[in-house]
Amino acid sequence: MDFSSTVKQARLDIGTSQEELAHALNVSYVTINRWENGKSEPNRLAKSVFFSFCSKKGINFRDEPNEKRKVRGNKNG
Repeated sequence: MDFSSTVKQARLDIGTSQEELAHALNVSYVTINRWENGKSEPNRLAKSVFFSFCSKKGINFRDEPNEKRKVRGNKNG
């Protein structure tokens, strides 16, 4: 799974909008939109913050830097 798909799937699993996710990650709505549409990718620090946020919400990925496989998701988090 590429990063754009990972961001979108995580956001949908959490049940949040792009704007709400942007606020939670302290980035702009445009940044989340660009990540989801594959127009840009976060730097290493931002990616780490994203995966940490996902983990706190119950969404974990097996190969986090490569985000290849989703291990489990929690829609109630």
